[in-house]
Amino acid sequence: MRSKLFVPGSRPELFPKALASAADGLSFDLEDSVTEPRKDEARATLRAFLLSEAAQVAHGKTIIVRVNALDTPHFAADVAAVTQPGVHLINIPKVETPEDVLQAAQAVEAAERANGVTVPVKLLLNIESPRAFRAAASLACAHERVAGLQLGLGDLFEPLGIDRRAIAAIDQAMFQIRIAAGEAGVFAYDSAFANIADVEGFRAEAAQARRLGFLGKSCIHPSQVALANEAFRPTDDEIAHAVKVVAAAREADAEGRGAYVVDGKMIDGPFVRRAERIVATARQLGLVA
Repeated sequence: MRSKLFVPGSRPELFPKALASAADGLSFDLEDSVTEPRKDEARATLRAFLLSEAAQVAHGKTIIVRVNALDTPHFAADVAAVTQPGVHLINIPKVETPEDVLQAAQAVEAAERANGVTVPVKLLLNIESPRAFRAAASLACAHERVAGLQLGLGDLFEPLGIDRRAIAAIDQAMFQIRIAAGEAGVFAYDSAFANIADVEGFRAEAAQARRLGFLGKSCIHPSQVALANEAFRPTDDEIAHAVKVVAAAREADAEGRGAYVVDGKMIDGPFVRRAERIVATARQLGLVA
């Protein structure tokens, strides 16, 4: 999921366009993009769409719904309405404690039973407050339904007066979230980039996220999708090297060698696992046979 496009739940005219986009994932939003008076309307509209044939055959896209926070009067109704067949992730904002994660998991499980969902729906947790940032690893490890952590730099930085473009702060935040996600064996996902016109800024931040092992980047406008897809695509050189590493690993295993050299680099287990992930991604994207 190199790119994840936000789609306001109150804008059904955008749903078909989102499905036709090049985004790997679609994040239908019931939280920030929906005003308070329209919450019920948006929930009902999105539920109807999720049950439609168009959504059920979403052409391989990851379908995500960001619900309202647990401490709002909308959370329970949101989860009950949108936990439907074909939904892959429920995005939980403002989560701060392992107890929050357990509450969310229990709500999703109950909704699955009520709605006849047979494939478990996973959780994507937003890390967007100092408390959540400090407890990120505990949140990621709190329940088996957690699939990933999503960094929310705007919500994290703005109340603290931290410049959203402060490179050192962004690097530290990304690194800590990636390590927390790694402890739990889940993915880390990058934040949105609010300045739609700043293409180079988006590219630079996405490139840094990829260097730090993030899965992809959130997009708030369709114009950002191609940028994210490009940033999180393995390069041709990376693919070529990874293919060599995987082939050399098979040969070394057959000969009982634990370490060996490929393209002048010493290779052992961790490098092989990374190469295997790159090759798998390249195959998924149709870049290698």
